[in-house]
Amino acid sequence: MPQRLDTPNPSTGLAADEVPCTHLDTVAKFFRALSDPTRLRLLEFILRGERTSAECVEHAGISQPRVSVHLSCLVDCGYVTARRDGKKLRYSVGDPRVADLVVLARSLAADNATALDCCTRIPDSRG
Repeated sequence: MPQRLDTPNPSTGLAADEVPCTHLDTVAKFFRALSDPTRLRLLEFILRGERTSAECVEHAGISQPRVSVHLSCLVDCGYVTARRDGKKLRYSVGDPRVADLVVLARSLAADNATALDCCTRIPDSRG
């Protein structure tokens, strides 16, 4: 007889639709990469189409070296891919789930905006 999805598995204690995460530090790091407003702004910009480094610098409104550091983080963490086109680097999103994640995060943040704005445990990046 198949196990109900909401019934805990006796061997793991998890419901059948839950996947045990053995690497919580990795998952936390996954979210930390998106916690920087500049990286999130760049990621959303790249989600709309392939972008060059120069376009990213213009969009972010900060220095090229700082944008480069943020783009390198997004690439290293797997959110964005980079390809060389002559002297230029072009950035794009390689996994469509990244777009889904950003849309879901924006929706959840909007639904919880009051609570998030009142939260004193997580510093506000706006100052």
